[in-house]
Amino acid sequence: MTPEEIERSVRIAASIGVRKVKLTGGEPLLRGDIVEIVSRISPLMAEISLTTNGSHLAGMAQPLRKAGLRRVNVSLHTLNPDRFSRLCGVDMVAEVIGGIEASVRAGLNPVKVNMVVLKGENNEEIQSMIDFCGEVGAVLQLIEYEADRDSANGNHFTERFYSLGSIEETLSRQSIDTSVNELHRRRRYKIRANGGYVTVEVVRPMHNTEFCANCTRIRMSSDGKLKPCLLDPNGEVDVLTSMRHGATDQQLKELFLEAIRRRKPYWS
Repeated sequence: MTPEEIERSVRIAASIGVRKVKLTGGEPLLRGDIVEIVSRISPLMAEISLTTNGSHLAGMAQPLRKAGLRRVNVSLHTLNPDRFSRLCGVDMVAEVIGGIEASVRAGLNPVKVNMVVLKGENNEEIQSMIDFCGEVGAVLQLIEYEADRDSANGNHFTERFYSLGSIEETLSRQSIDTSVNELHRRRRYKIRANGGYVTVEVVRPMHNTEFCANCTRIRMSSDGKLKPCLLDPNGEVDVLTSMRHGATDQQLKELFLEAIRRRKPYWS
């Protein structure tokens, strides 16, 4: 989709009550026009956020903030360079950390660090990641490894899935303040770390009816298809084809509403 098509799609979404947009991917910072996209859509929404692997973030955090970006999520699953290389195929720990620090300096708030916890891989690093986020001034999101229904009983999933149940119990005991993110009813724990405080949010999506029942997201792919659910390929609605064939704003609005009507909890 072009910046103009993205802007039009966001304007249609705003007309039916959408107030927040998160730019994700793939890797959104690979687009040379990402700052233009943020600049075009930020006046239309109450909040624009972005999820990134952080590899290009250090030099772009300030321009994105000036364009209207409010906050950012950065994927960082380990602080260990060798493990990072094994998980991601390249050693860019220093670049990602630099992007996180640059985002904090730029005033993106909150900066959230997304850590998918993997059994036997990085689950022993949770405390180190808590300390790191406390040091740099970021929020840590601990995320359970997720699979679709067809893969949830497979060997690959079993080998990698690490339940965050016991971790959440520990955080609850340590917490000096607990709140709830209404999206997915995710719980946030404010705990002491490095002589200060850090917020840790726990994301447990699988087999979680509360998580799905409180999801208000709808996704649009880079080729203009609305997806009522990330994991369920059913219910897709193609907006871009209609847009490029001259559909009116009202006709496009009806496509958005149809996608919303097709929403249903994946884990139920």
